[in-house]
Amino acid sequence: MQNRPVGRAGLTVSAVGLGGGNWGREVDEETSYRVMDYAVENGVTFFDTGDLYGGGQSFETRKRIYGADDQRETTLEMHSSEKIIGRWMASRGCRSEITLCTKVGSGGSAENIGKSLARSLDHFGTDRVDIYKLHRHYDDVPVEETLGAMAEQVSSGRARAIGASNHTEEQVREALEASARHGWPRFDVLQLPYSLAAPDIEDDLLPLARQERIAVTAYSPLAAGFLTGKYDRDPDKWPRGSRYHIMPSHADQYFSDRSFRILDLLKVKEAELGIPSIQLAMAWAMTHPDVTAVLTGARNSGQIDTALAALKRGMDPDLRAEMASWTREPLPRHETRPERPQEK
Repeated sequence: MQNRPVGRAGLTVSAVGLGGGNWGREVDEETSYRVMDYAVENGVTFFDTGDLYGGGQSFETRKRIYGADDQRETTLEMHSSEKIIGRWMASRGCRSEITLCTKVGSGGSAENIGKSLARSLDHFGTDRVDIYKLHRHYDDVPVEETLGAMAEQVSSGRARAIGASNHTEEQVREALEASARHGWPRFDVLQLPYSLAAPDIEDDLLPLARQERIAVTAYSPLAAGFLTGKYDRDPDKWPRGSRYHIMPSHADQYFSDRSFRILDLLKVKEAELGIPSIQLAMAWAMTHPDVTAVLTGARNSGQIDTALAALKRGMDPDLRAEMASWTREPLPRHETRPERPQEK
């Protein structure tokens, strides 16, 4: 497994990372242990999670948004992702083998950042995380307050490096400028969605990351599972227990005429080359020169194998350019999107 540098922070991450957002939501604890064991055995040692990831939070979110009261999650434990990873690390005695990343999604105030990381460390059963990220931009808190609190986590040793997820180019630049003014640790990693169905960061954030020597850990290289081809336009046909079934809002982001056309083109290319379309989609995301690592939200060992096979295969530049052209095809004048599915 290749290990790649995280900005200027002096640490590395494996080129394939394991996203833990499924733990307790779609994947039960016993299965998650098997997946994490298999990941480490195969060199996948970069683990990513967040303080909002949990079966309990998922259930409460569906209840709040849709008024649903049926349990689709494997557990209703709050913060189950961090807690499951913590219990797994304790049982295996492998904390030193893992590059551990978590995110604060509960607010950007100095008080909340300190409390949130302390709570996450308790969940993990450790005294530090390797990477601590803002899950999103908090426009209700001055950027200096948020970054000052993040800098404090680094100076205290509770975090080795900081980063951001789901930020715009403007927000990243503002944060970098603020850190430079105050002499604080800067963002050394950006976690961003990147796939054939969502390639937008190529236009702004990837060039910025290259210019500033910031690592990019891309998530959803299969568009939250959309590019596997298992999701029909009809929500009634979605597999029960799948990500879209549990969190239907993913359809708002990825379901479009263009995305379904890309899915069709992937199938054509699979038949032409004899390479599974999932590998092609994964390799396409992995082979952008400014992507440091790609996260897989694997639910089983086979999905880790897919990511590893895609990494090993790589992609010919001409093929990658051809596939990139699919993302630039003009949309019809009146593109149709399915209505947001209703909970049932």
